[in-house]
Amino acid sequence: MTTPLVEMDGDEMTRILWQMIKDELLLPYIDLKTEYYDLGLEHRNETDDQVTVDSANATLKYGVAVKCATITPNAARMTEYNLKEMWKSPNGTIRAILDGTVFRAPILVKGIVPYVKNWTKPITIARHAYGDVYKNTEIKVPGPGKAELVFTAADGTETRELIHNFDGAGIIQGIHNTNKSIESFARACFSYAVDTKQDLWFSTKDTISKKYDHTFKDIFQEIYDNEYKAKFEELGITYFYTLIDDAVARVIRSEGGFIWACKNYDGDVMSDMVATAYGDLSMMTSVLVSPSGVYEYEAAHGTVQRHYYKHLKGEETSTNSIATIYAWTGALRKRGELDQIPELCNFADKLEQACIKTIEDGKMTQRELKIRIKEDPNLTQGEKAKRLNELRQPYRTLSDEELLQLVRDFTEENGREPMQADVVYDRELKARFGPWSRMLERAGTRPVAQSYLDKKRRRKEKRERHKEYRRQIREQQAAEAAQAGAAE
Repeated sequence: MTTPLVEMDGDEMTRILWQMIKDELLLPYIDLKTEYYDLGLEHRNETDDQVTVDSANATLKYGVAVKCATITPNAARMTEYNLKEMWKSPNGTIRAILDGTVFRAPILVKGIVPYVKNWTKPITIARHAYGDVYKNTEIKVPGPGKAELVFTAADGTETRELIHNFDGAGIIQGIHNTNKSIESFARACFSYAVDTKQDLWFSTKDTISKKYDHTFKDIFQEIYDNEYKAKFEELGITYFYTLIDDAVARVIRSEGGFIWACKNYDGDVMSDMVATAYGDLSMMTSVLVSPSGVYEYEAAHGTVQRHYYKHLKGEETSTNSIATIYAWTGALRKRGELDQIPELCNFADKLEQACIKTIEDGKMTQRELKIRIKEDPNLTQGEKAKRLNELRQPYRTLSDEELLQLVRDFTEENGREPMQADVVYDRELKARFGPWSRMLERAGTRPVAQSYLDKKRRRKEKRERHKEYRRQIREQQAAEAAQAGAAE
């Protein structure tokens, strides 16, 4: 290597994996050069988070960075780490300084079949990271009145548009965006499409939002026509715009293999949908791309807190390291491309191939292994059942509370409740707790439905009525028997 990577270390279990990847997979094979920044929460606190700013500025200088997962503090972390203040997410700070757009794409492996069966190629989500509901202003309307949208120009000129004449209580939300931010987003999307040689799809709802969404559409089209059309045609890739609802239908019917650019809210929803449909975040890559051609690679998942605490206790863990390895290979490949070091690109390719082969050979965490066994055409039904039974065996000795805690841990780590395909102990859960929805309610990850509570209450009341009726019958029969005995 000639130019160093900016290396941003992180927190908890991913920090442990980070060092293992360097020691076992990188340093023995390449002349690794990095400019190191410790973004672990303790060091961020010591530097008043200046280290995050410094790492972002270094990325602007060197052009390529690789980042470990980091903690975004909450109230519990304030106490745990004795923080000076609740520091902002490092990702948000870095994104703002780099003026970047996040692109997320799944890692596809034979035997791990997406829930959408026709998705044979990865779908990359490009999410605009500014504005919309995340920068909103809201008002609760107490009663009748007139709501207006007012813009006051620098010279005092006012522009007014009626929102609604309220005849009772209601709510109002105001959102905004800037042409500069949209232009930056568009250029990042087009640049990434050129860099990866993929088609770019973009979607809004401009037929309804004729100014807000239409501005997005117009800016994208103008930048494409003036700056990127010739490049796209040369590479044989296309830029395609459609309405968001049409895009969803097209995406579901597609085989994948393209970039899907979305506004902030749309991208928030669709990125989670795509990640879940392909598998989970442990197999999702993430790269932050700036319009100026700066790249920051990381895994899409968090710091894997639960596994870290088990590790500290000396307990065995099974943490999927693939996405973190791919953060390194992505950064190394980009460094090799920019510095014209084909050997470095080749190394990154081979390391990724080794990861894929390892998984396809059956060495993987239990969720992926379960799916692979169920989808493996080379196994008979009996062989599949035998292997799945072996996976499930350890969970049969766990207590009810231990099983439910696994469900809670999964929900916390993945940001969603587990589906049956996600866990190897699904049969044990159903055997002990009944229907999946009831199990989730029991675990506390899903609120108990009021209809279910009402139904449960009515059943209890019915049982009590029957019990009381049977008691009355018994008393009546006893009284009649006593009378008959007295008569004799």
